[in-house]
Amino acid sequence: MTEHHQVLNPATEEVVATVAATTPEGVDTAVAAAAKAQQGWAALAPADRARGLRRFAAEVDAHAEELAALEVREAGHTLGNARWEAGNVRDLLDYAAGGVERLSGRQIPVAGGIDLTFHEPIGVVGVIAPWNFPMPIAAWGTAPALAAGNAVLLKPAETTPLTALRLAELALSAGLPEGLFQVLPGAGPVTGTRLVEHPDVRKIVFTGSTAVGKRIMEQCARQVKRVTLELGGKSPNIVFADADLEKAAAAAPMAFLDNAGQDCCARTRILVQREVYERFLELLVPAVEAVRVGDPADPATEMGPLISAVQRERVRSLVTDDLPVAARGSAPEGPGFWYPPTVLAPVGAAAPAATEEIFGPVAVVLPFDDEADALRLANATRYGLSGSIWTRDLGRAIRMSRGVAAGNLSVNSHSSVRYATPFGGFGESGLGRELGPDALAAFTETKNVFISTEE
Repeated sequence: MTEHHQVLNPATEEVVATVAATTPEGVDTAVAAAAKAQQGWAALAPADRARGLRRFAAEVDAHAEELAALEVREAGHTLGNARWEAGNVRDLLDYAAGGVERLSGRQIPVAGGIDLTFHEPIGVVGVIAPWNFPMPIAAWGTAPALAAGNAVLLKPAETTPLTALRLAELALSAGLPEGLFQVLPGAGPVTGTRLVEHPDVRKIVFTGSTAVGKRIMEQCARQVKRVTLELGGKSPNIVFADADLEKAAAAAPMAFLDNAGQDCCARTRILVQREVYERFLELLVPAVEAVRVGDPADPATEMGPLISAVQRERVRSLVTDDLPVAARGSAPEGPGFWYPPTVLAPVGAAAPAATEEIFGPVAVVLPFDDEADALRLANATRYGLSGSIWTRDLGRAIRMSRGVAAGNLSVNSHSSVRYATPFGGFGESGLGRELGPDALAAFTETKNVFISTEE
């Protein structure tokens, strides 16, 4: 008997849809269809693959408002964020299409002949997407994999499968071959495990928790299967005394409150130089308390709900009553998985709220003395995904950028993600890189061919 999962609106707790879960046997059937479709897709002229992806991008663009509305309902994202996410999927498909005809090998000088390299598609790729950014992160793995000549099986999170299912329909409308891009809803331990373990799925792209990522890596290792992991984070927001404090404080709230803090890149550790610590807090507190929390479908809303009751309880468990609260915003009463924007200070650097990924709208503010102290605090974590550095001193900005152990840093900004630049983490934040000019090559095998020219 097929299992079904309910999709809830996080802002109302109402049932949005009921979706059938993919059984292990269903995964096997999908893999077989994907392998067949991939052969034909890889055999197409590069220009034809590029045109197919551009048609897919055009379909996404034509249905961007529909996709955004689905994201608001299933994930609780604000309407503005959801519109950006639909646009990001479109832009990434366009960007990947532009790389199809530029995915070239090399001619390497050798004695006695000619040596050539080719980028061959891997085959069938499994993409396991998270619930916090269902649309864009699904596209991060899907677009370059398709562009490189692979087939993709996408497993969305149980709580947020609707935009993924719609994207698969739009791919067919765009004329992509049947079976090339399939969506397999279901639970991670059932559908996800079979996808990871299937011998004909030759690469897994996973975004999610570090604990689950480690298990997936272990499973892939048994088959020497390629894997890309984008995992947790506890990113620092480092503010020096010479920074534009007003600008830094005004930008800090949404650096940890965007998507209700359910963001691996969230700058949840705000490190402030001691001599301006009190002044920064004076600026930060009213900025946090002014954030508008409410109906995510309202264009004026800045922060929506958490994804589920389980996630809300996790946040509550880490924000214990003994922690000092410097700022607390408002949140709606009644149905919905709401949690108010919260700033904790003063908090010890070893407190769980300062070391564990809360994945909610909570930040801690910690003082530091100098550059060395700032680096010590910034790197006192097993994660290394993202971070920000605020200073007017260019030399300091460069020194800190080289010293902070993280894959994506911003100076005087909180911008982490661009489809044209690499994204990925250090340490337990992940393995490999997504996005950027080299994304297609990550979905290929390099083949070396030597041709003798000797008589």
